[in-house]
Amino acid sequence: MKRYAGSLVLLAVLLSLFFLTPRACAQVKLSFAAGTPEDHDLQAISSEPDAAKKLAMYQDFVQKYSSNPAAVVYGNWQISQAYQTTGDLNKALEYGDKALAGSPRNLDIIVSQGSIAQQAKDNARLMDYAAKGGAVCNSIEKQAKPEGMTDDDFKRQVAEDKSAAQNGCNFLESAGFNLIASENDAKTRMAYIEAYSAAFPDSKFQEPVSNYAMYTLGPGQLNDQPRLLSYGEKTLAANPNSLPALLLLAGSYVDDPKPGSVAKAITYSQKAIAVAKADAPDADKPRKISAGAAHSIVGYAYLKQEKTAAAIPELKSAALLLKGQDDAQYSVTLYRLGFAYAKLNKVGEARDVLTEAVKIPGPAQSMSQDLLAKVNAARAKGK
Repeated sequence: MKRYAGSLVLLAVLLSLFFLTPRACAQVKLSFAAGTPEDHDLQAISSEPDAAKKLAMYQDFVQKYSSNPAAVVYGNWQISQAYQTTGDLNKALEYGDKALAGSPRNLDIIVSQGSIAQQAKDNARLMDYAAKGGAVCNSIEKQAKPEGMTDDDFKRQVAEDKSAAQNGCNFLESAGFNLIASENDAKTRMAYIEAYSAAFPDSKFQEPVSNYAMYTLGPGQLNDQPRLLSYGEKTLAANPNSLPALLLLAGSYVDDPKPGSVAKAITYSQKAIAVAKADAPDADKPRKISAGAAHSIVGYAYLKQEKTAAAIPELKSAALLLKGQDDAQYSVTLYRLGFAYAKLNKVGEARDVLTEAVKIPGPAQSMSQDLLAKVNAARAKGK
């Protein structure tokens, strides 16, 4: 009776291995049960105290039951873990990949491979496993309801699946983001970002990942405007309220010379303002900065459309939100506001704004100094 109970426990463990993410993810049916030859051999292997002998026994197990896909997957995975324990990480990855080939959507095996790749400092493989795992994690809520199951039972089942997968999903999500943050090569970093964004469209790291994408695709790095726009559009398709993506597209389109681009910049900026809700009581600093940046882009877009009077209230709103929050964007906004006033011959207002702008170190300080000199010269001439 004791042996039979032990066999049932082992069977339960094996079933959890292959059906951790059921229906959507299982690829191999576990065909052996308590009392079968496979079960008998696995019990013998588990009771072997010598690691080298246990490894050899698992290798024999895989050969002996090569016609049983579930046994082959489980055996190869145990061989992988055995090699990881001995420090032979290349062999561990090799056998883990064999196991994964037999059950390609098994989250336990994917997480195990990710852990080994992380230990081996094999970043490319780690990102590949993170992307595979992200696809599995995202499939849990999208799985089809089995025929005959009630809605309540299905909701409970999905919740249980998500809970069982949570630790593995969290590990892969964090490991993938850390790869992006630590990668120095722009081309490789962007490849990681694209794979990661597809795998984790609702990641808790979405904002910093988007910032890395903007930096990587922008001037000084890859300088790839079409790819930058494509990335932003894909991000918005997955999350229409993504502030980083809205601002990325607004900032990119406002300087794009193609017809209609400036209008797109205004649309995206206005959506960002609505999403940020900077006037809400719970609005934090990032939301206020986002709204300020969006107002500044709208003002700049109006200047490009020769709608100077309409630009001024947008730029004033931006300045109020950005002052003391983000010196670089505040500096740019003041320059734009000073330019708008000067264009409307409001010399006094232009001078006041630019006098403040020249005190702020940043990307617009030099331009503000030049414009202030022109405004002062015009004022001296009585213009």
